[in-house]
Amino acid sequence: MSTTGSDTDGADPFWREVERLRAAGVVGHSGRLREVFDYLAQRGPDAGSATQAEIAQDVFRQAEPDAEDATVRVYIHRLRKKLEDHYRTHPPQPGAPMLEIPSGIYALQLAGAEQEQSGAEQVSTHFAAPSGSAGSRALPRSWLAFAALALLAAFLGGLLLSRASAPVPNALWQPLIESDRPVLLVLGDYYLFGEIDPVRPEEGRLIRDFRVNSAEDLLRMQEADPARFGMAEDVGLNYLPFQTAFALEQVAPLLAASQKDVRVIAASELTSSMLSSHDVVYIGLLSGMGLLEEIAFAGSTLRIGDSYDEIVDRETGQIWTSDEARRLASPAFYRDYAYVARLRAPGGALVMVVASERITGLRGVGAIVAAQDIGRELSGPAAAPAFEALFQVTGQQGADLSDRLILARARQ
Repeated sequence: MSTTGSDTDGADPFWREVERLRAAGVVGHSGRLREVFDYLAQRGPDAGSATQAEIAQDVFRQAEPDAEDATVRVYIHRLRKKLEDHYRTHPPQPGAPMLEIPSGIYALQLAGAEQEQSGAEQVSTHFAAPSGSAGSRALPRSWLAFAALALLAAFLGGLLLSRASAPVPNALWQPLIESDRPVLLVLGDYYLFGEIDPVRPEEGRLIRDFRVNSAEDLLRMQEADPARFGMAEDVGLNYLPFQTAFALEQVAPLLAASQKDVRVIAASELTSSMLSSHDVVYIGLLSGMGLLEEIAFAGSTLRIGDSYDEIVDRETGQIWTSDEARRLASPAFYRDYAYVARLRAPGGALVMVVASERITGLRGVGAIVAAQDIGRELSGPAAAPAFEALFQVTGQQGADLSDRLILARARQ
């Protein structure tokens, strides 16, 4: 790819930064990625977006490019990530030029330069709800972030206001109340990534893939399977199941009675080092536990099934499976299962787990752990330093109708 012509004008910030990146080897000194970079640079800072067909013909020498061929999209994505990673690890001085390839555009531009409004530009902040999610309206990322912050702010405000009239915690919570450690309230969250086709940006969508739980996981999947993940983008989004709020409503007053510091974090933010200085209360689905999953079930006679819809007894082989997924849309009754445990983690943290297989159990488990008579219901096991219990929650279209204890054991 030629680099002669206007891109030799070192006085212009655009060309100066192009030459700096070339000299630093940010996009390599040869190969297809460098050729794509040189092609976009040669078009200049004011060029409009190239088409997929133009890049396929001029760079990849495809005389009749296949519209379904993802090669161009994959290389554009890789180049975009190369630039983003470089500026993240080598932050420029204030006012220094930066180059970017905006989402949905096949053009190299100075960061912050004015761009024409387009549907593709809007896709970077506007996604349709994923298939199977509650609701189909697209929500701007700024509103999603605001909603999450508002939920946490409301919870923390309610926690402070409720301290004066907080109920007496039941026996389940007494070891946590008596501990001299601060509390981490850990909420089970899920990583989302975007899939954006620059040719059809209006079809952009958010995806939850259980194999991809972080931006680092996404990069690994892109390297391993570029055809499948070539259009994937880290959009900085995680989500919490709405039903977490029902469990929070019940647990917050119990934590208020402790009169100690409570910090709210997502499960994806929890690190092993935090367990050496804090106690932990986890609220969420079993599938959202992250680091806590291995810790919680290491000394248990139970384990989580492969789909997270099952809890399996290691000793007897009995399986308790939620059938919510098959019956949620109909008025039929179904069974979900909630898991409650107290244990001591490596590092000394006292860990309370308030979790469930599906959302119906998550709605009902808060009331279960807050009930004053739960100590009598669990009897001996709850008096042990570590225990676990399993509750069957009967539901109908997402509502929790009744519950009953089906297993309670002391554990390691």
